[in-house]
Amino acid sequence: MTYVIGENCVKCKYTSCVEICPVDAFCEANEFLVIDPDTCIDCSACEPECPAEAIFHEKEMPHGQQGFIALNAALSKKLEGITRSKAPLDDANAWLNKESKSKLISFDSTLY
Repeated sequence: MTYVIGENCVKCKYTSCVEICPVDAFCEANEFLVIDPDTCIDCSACEPECPAEAIFHEKEMPHGQQGFIALNAALSKKLEGITRSKAPLDDANAWLNKESKSKLISFDSTLY
């Protein structure tokens, strides 16, 4: 089992969770982060570090966000890892806790 980043990270991309990860399982997309399920050791260290409360155990994904399990797995194979915290997106606080952000994800065509 693994931890997954869900919709709350979209348009925020706080990275305080990244440095706490003992196995460097995080990858960075333009508008959000993902967790590589093959690297994640299910330690749960990242979950309380996320100010957007966007990290869930895959068995506890909120209703309607189960698609993020596959999205994290697929994108983690294509994206570069991130191991250091950096500033969130400029308007992250304005997007915090907004609903239906998954439709705002823009994908680089080279990812698929």
